[in-house]
Amino acid sequence: MAATRSQLKESNLHKITAKGGHSSDPDALPLPLYLANTVVLPLFFSTVYYLLLQWREKIRNSTPLHILSFSEISAIIIFFASFIYLLGFIGIGFVQSLIFPRSEILDDEEIIEDLDQLMLNEDTRAAPCAAAPPPMITSPKPKSKIIENQLPPTQLSSEEDEEMVKSVVEGKIPSYALESKLGDCGRAAAIRREALQRITGKSLEGLPLEGFNYDAILGQCCEMPVGYVQIPVGIAGPLLLNGAEYSVPMATTEGCLIASTNRGCKAISISGGATCTVLKDGMTRAPVVRFATARRAAELKFFLEDPLNFETLSLVFNSSSRFGRLQTIKCAIAGKNLYMRFTCSTGDAMGMNMVSKGVQNVMDFLTKQFPDMDVIGISGNYCSDKKPAAINWIDGRGKSVVCEAIIKEETVKKVLKTNVAALVELNMLKNLTGSAMAGALGGFNAHASNIVSAVFLATGQDPAQNVESSHCITMVEAVNEGKDLHISVTMPSIEVGTVGGGTQLASQSACLNLLGVKGASKELPGANSRLLATIVAGSVLAGELSLLSAIAAGQLVKSHMKYNRSTKDVAKLST
Repeated sequence: MAATRSQLKESNLHKITAKGGHSSDPDALPLPLYLANTVVLPLFFSTVYYLLLQWREKIRNSTPLHILSFSEISAIIIFFASFIYLLGFIGIGFVQSLIFPRSEILDDEEIIEDLDQLMLNEDTRAAPCAAAPPPMITSPKPKSKIIENQLPPTQLSSEEDEEMVKSVVEGKIPSYALESKLGDCGRAAAIRREALQRITGKSLEGLPLEGFNYDAILGQCCEMPVGYVQIPVGIAGPLLLNGAEYSVPMATTEGCLIASTNRGCKAISISGGATCTVLKDGMTRAPVVRFATARRAAELKFFLEDPLNFETLSLVFNSSSRFGRLQTIKCAIAGKNLYMRFTCSTGDAMGMNMVSKGVQNVMDFLTKQFPDMDVIGISGNYCSDKKPAAINWIDGRGKSVVCEAIIKEETVKKVLKTNVAALVELNMLKNLTGSAMAGALGGFNAHASNIVSAVFLATGQDPAQNVESSHCITMVEAVNEGKDLHISVTMPSIEVGTVGGGTQLASQSACLNLLGVKGASKELPGANSRLLATIVAGSVLAGELSLLSAIAAGQLVKSHMKYNRSTKDVAKLST
């Protein structure tokens, strides 16, 4: 009995109900899925169709509707029976309680008490939807050496789960279909994980499974999950930016990065803070279309660039969203192919889906005006998304931001351990001349992508958009008769949002909340995402300042050996 109680405390609701031989999942109903699809659904709709035909004939012939033939009575009975079954199949609780009496499911008073306690714990939990459970203090468990092809057994909840694992391994059930079949995302992840281990013969021990809400990522963040990766989050700051202080969360596995950025934040704050300005705010999407001749492609180009047509195109585009508002259309021709770069505001969302919907509306409209237009693709890489591109460097994409600060001479010497002249010379030879010699595209900086990636991961941004979001030119010059240092970063394509995607997950949402930019701005649409972009630029400014100082002072190797090297004996760990 003690073992049963321990199992109940550690298991989910479906594990308890499985003890009675039934489950609240749709698959626990009397008929399997394929039989329900092939029998019940056609039966339901055919009876509805038959009854409607019969009643129509009665109305035409003025026959009372309450006078029923034997076939009509049978059809009504079949209709109600199939209707009740379908309600139970899609998970209506009271119908399932009629099919499975409670006494059959919970045949033990102890199970009932534990089930009530589990429900009470679930109802009173105060953590966000995807938050991990509160930490528990436990004694350390002895580590066991993992031998390849000798996998640690996974504790499955029931024999039914074991059968599901076997079905996945044998290819009878697709791995991607587990969530829809089971109706339980956590259970699906556990089954998929065990099946993967058996198929590959490789252990996933060390990759966490428990402590994550897999429902929160279903259909929007990640497909076919088998666990989640842990990335430590540190804090740099406070960063004094536009008169306000921000503690910047950074998720990274690179030692010294946060410490260096933190030093830059300190130098900026001591010197009075940084100033940041958003120059432009507009997400882009560029479809490509083809005509039979270059002349026809040019005619569409002229049509799109005609100011008299912009209002009509705006109405068509803007009808797809409450926040998406068309700003500009820029066209480029390559032979008989036309590339159209649409730019629009997207509120507090990063906006790729929003602009794509608006562009699709315009494409449908243009197809009627230019019936010989062949739409090759909704994206023709003239956008350009997740690729280094000169058009993003020149015209911008997302938020175009410039951030600057004046660092006092005393701060340069005491905090940054260098001098103004050395920083000016290093920036010119490294970030400007060196990058030009390398043929850099938007890479006229020391390590902007380091900071951008870390903040992106912590706040739920698309990490792949680090490519264009890290476009940055760092400028350094001596001011105030050469005593002080003026440093700036200009970043034309920071692509961030505070709603949608990974921003809704509990960990990332907490980091956004720390910065005061969680969710959509209630006062001004887009204000939160623009503020986040300035914080990213301010953090890059701090990172650039500190790294350049470390290189100028000859401290780079020393600091990385101190903060980016493990002191553990690797030889002992491998034995």
